[in-house]
Amino acid sequence: MFKTFVNAMKIKDIRNRLLYTLGALFIVRLGSQLPIPGVNRTYFAEWFKSQQGDAFSFFDAFTGGSFTSMSIFALGITPYIMASIIIQMFTISVPKLEEMSREEDGNRKLKEATRYATVILAFIEAIGLAIGFKNQLVLDNSNPAVLNIISIVAALTAGSAFVMWLGEQITEKGIGNGSSIILVINIASRIPSDMSSLYQTFVKSANNVGKAILAAVIIIGVIVLTITLTVLLNAAIRKIPVHYNGRSNNSRIGNFGVNNIPLKINTSGVMPVIFASSLMQFPVVLCGLFGVQTGNGVGSHILKGLQSNYWFSKDQPYYTLGLLLYILLVIFFAYFYTSITFNPVLVADNLKKRGGFIPGVRPGKPTTEYLERILNYIIFIGAVGLFIVCVIPIFFSGIFGASVTFGGTSLIIIVSVVIDSIQQVETMMVERNYKGFLKA
Repeated sequence: MFKTFVNAMKIKDIRNRLLYTLGALFIVRLGSQLPIPGVNRTYFAEWFKSQQGDAFSFFDAFTGGSFTSMSIFALGITPYIMASIIIQMFTISVPKLEEMSREEDGNRKLKEATRYATVILAFIEAIGLAIGFKNQLVLDNSNPAVLNIISIVAALTAGSAFVMWLGEQITEKGIGNGSSIILVINIASRIPSDMSSLYQTFVKSANNVGKAILAAVIIIGVIVLTITLTVLLNAAIRKIPVHYNGRSNNSRIGNFGVNNIPLKINTSGVMPVIFASSLMQFPVVLCGLFGVQTGNGVGSHILKGLQSNYWFSKDQPYYTLGLLLYILLVIFFAYFYTSITFNPVLVADNLKKRGGFIPGVRPGKPTTEYLERILNYIIFIGAVGLFIVCVIPIFFSGIFGASVTFGGTSLIIIVSVVIDSIQQVETMMVERNYKGFLKA
């Protein structure tokens, strides 16, 4: 990894892209410290501490602490992610939009629609937050409530739109997927304080040296295990053999070699984890903002079951039932996101046009059906792998009662995005060397 970075910095184009990405991320972190007008940050911090569960901590981790500090970037990149999901769902369900997505002009219009949807969602969320703050009595009393609400809505909406724009600029002029990179830097910014909290809780407070060493080994072991499994999951592929009529085994066609089509086991990447976690925490955050009191009734138990810090509790094991919903959502979004990013019909058509075929499978529709059948197995295996990697830190957190803003979800996001970015840099370096060879 370090060697790749050093070699990349020697190439002007890649170096400029890396520096552009770092500059954009610096702006993101700087904006996370700028407070929005109209909110009494002292009162808000006290109210935030009074909230039970990990829903707000999860949301705060995704915004890099912007929510806790009530900065102009308090909504973060989440409205853009949700808008992308909505537009993609419409693209799949509406044939006309699906046809548009295959054309350059149509794809441009869908991206524009995603931007408008992001601003609308940010505006709606900002109104909800402003009203929730008013109900929780955390607004600045020195100004009229209406003026405070208008200021909050305007600042949060503009901040979210700016973060969206920065993400698109990183994707175009920087390294990696912009929205994912911003999400990673926000999560990573919370890790030092969480590690300090773990040290204070389990290592420093241990009764003797033996227990302190054991606690440190368990913490490091869980992190290393999660990272290792994530790397293995992202590297795993299923190779489908392909033959091309009248072509040499050393030739290449499009993005595939003549020998096989490499399908990643984790076809959907980290997106199912992000979607599932965000969806489960949304009702908890909403109830907290609007001060919905559920007491000890059924509603309270349901909300606790949606939060991962209640899972694997030795005193209240029934909350672990919420884990079943999490599993179903991860599997569902794995199939959903793969259906967007991989089109078996298009792959089969391209193979047929280039004289390629899978041994034992006829070109055309039989090839499409074969790819769909293989893909269904792969998606399920990848979703199970994602679930296992995410649950390992949650399991130890529930057993030992650790309270941190990062967990399996956050670690797998960080590792997956870093790996994808490194692979993109390596691909750019290979392409540059290949072009240089042709010129020579």
